[in-house]
Amino acid sequence: MEDEPGSENEGDTIVASPLAKWRIEFSRSFQNYLDRSAPNIVRRWLVTLVAAVIYIYRVYSVYGYFVISYGLATYILNLLIGFLSPKVDPELEALDPDSLPVDESDEYKPFVRRLPEFKFWYAATKAFVVAFVMTFFSFLDVPVFWPILLCYWLVLYSLTMKRLIVHMFKYRYFPFDVRKPVKLLKLLVHGVLTFLRLKRDDGENDRPSSSNSSQGNEKQD
Repeated sequence: MEDEPGSENEGDTIVASPLAKWRIEFSRSFQNYLDRSAPNIVRRWLVTLVAAVIYIYRVYSVYGYFVISYGLATYILNLLIGFLSPKVDPELEALDPDSLPVDESDEYKPFVRRLPEFKFWYAATKAFVVAFVMTFFSFLDVPVFWPILLCYWLVLYSLTMKRLIVHMFKYRYFPFDVRKPVKLLKLLVHGVLTFLRLKRDDGENDRPSSSNSSQGNEKQD
């Protein structure tokens, strides 16, 4: 008697369904955690800083895995370039006459990053975690003279940042919005000046009462 078609597939589905269910639940929970952590920029980068310190301590303690460190630093540099670069290259916008402003009354276009801050943070944190795990595999510890890698990375960093800064000055854009910090600084200075002014007014109001009380004491004497 022949087996009914699909019986084996049903058995495989029943065996694989708990694992698939666990993966779906884990992915949903992890995505929910990422969504809730999106507004907490400082906390997220503190976690990345802790991961970086742990990785540096691991490399320092074993004194190895310099090739992995070089690859990690190069990857972080690539992410930094994407974070500081505009989403649309100004050179391409200059070739399109419709993208150029007609007069000074045109609407201001905010800076849009090629790599958003959240993706930059997530990729950098994941890179540190993956690199830390890789340091537990001895076959990845390739012997190399690390000062050469360090010098080569510093030269690469200098040339890359120089080209990026020249590009910023050429097309007159800045990858950071300094309006909010300046506004907060103005509000802070205004609050401090208001507090000092109120304290000064209170001191002036207290002087006549103290002088009157002293005069009254003299009369009684």
